[in-house]
Amino acid sequence: MRSSWLTAGLYAGGFLGPFGGGVVTAMLPELGEAFGVSAGAASASLTVYMIPFAALMLVSGTYGERWGARRTVVLAYVVYTAASVCCALAQSEALFLAGRAVQGAANAFTTPLLLSAVAAVTAPERLGRALGWFASMQAAGQTFSPLVGGLAAELSWRFAFVGVAVVAAVLAVLGVPQGESTSRPSLRSAWRPRVLRSGFVAMVCWGCLGGLSFLVSLRLVDTFELSAGARGALLTGFGVCGLLTARAVGRAVDRFGSTRCVLVGALVGGVLVVAVGVLPWLPTVALAWAFAGTATQLMLVGLNAIVLTSHGGNRGGAISVLQSLRFLGGALSPAALVPVYQLSHGAAFVLPAVVLAISAPAVLPRSDSP
Repeated sequence: MRSSWLTAGLYAGGFLGPFGGGVVTAMLPELGEAFGVSAGAASASLTVYMIPFAALMLVSGTYGERWGARRTVVLAYVVYTAASVCCALAQSEALFLAGRAVQGAANAFTTPLLLSAVAAVTAPERLGRALGWFASMQAAGQTFSPLVGGLAAELSWRFAFVGVAVVAAVLAVLGVPQGESTSRPSLRSAWRPRVLRSGFVAMVCWGCLGGLSFLVSLRLVDTFELSAGARGALLTGFGVCGLLTARAVGRAVDRFGSTRCVLVGALVGGVLVVAVGVLPWLPTVALAWAFAGTATQLMLVGLNAIVLTSHGGNRGGAISVLQSLRFLGGALSPAALVPVYQLSHGAAFVLPAVVLAISAPAVLPRSDSP
């Protein structure tokens, strides 16, 4: 029974990270009103979460392996709980943003170590399915955080952070089903060529496919003149489709191999990105963007499996480098593609599709073996 609860805690941790990060998305006007700033200025609560999250993941997995995964994850959850309480009680924007930054930093020490723990307790022939489950929980957190945050804000946005604090505290009590590490891996062991090549593909995947919601939103306004609510509903299709197909994607990785699934995801994803950018009929755009969620899962689950099965003695460090590079791609994407969009709407979608289709086969390790 204890083992079952620990395993459930692993996957719940996969939900908490993206949920806690995105819970403010739908409550920006309420946050702005509470702290006397504009809704645009309140969007800094997203940025201050993501910067320490992505930056610390370059090293968090390695240090977590050194300190012991269980000890590190439990401490990170305790810190996440305290930061969430700080956000819930904050009376000033500065204190609220400080709490969000600490949340992001703490999350950097949970996500890679949870993925490492999933690999440690799963038979190699079933790793894809386990990672598919984890990916489905992450997709659920990403998909439902705006909805839950918005509903909470109808009463008080502070309730959302109380709920996040309670969940983090429960997860801290559960811990993770993995013993303490007896090794002291070096940072260099996480920065091996195979990890960096996979990380580069993850960066391209998120920058040119999974992280393009901002570009899709721009087209929905300029071409179809959709309201904010309609745009949000259409964009949610990406996460819902990713959630519903993540388990099937995991089985495909186990059956056909990680590398093959990543390459198929890149090719199909590139076609879907072009479709989202050029199709003139709104329902087909909505379908293409929803199926892009499945293509993204094919790439991310496959890349996670490649790194976790060739970790070189530092599984947590390797997966944290890959995840950090993934989110770096998302951070660079708007700066790179918005100017292109201003010159040509279609080119802004064709360019990332071409980069995606070329980069994956050119850079990806040739086989699933270490």
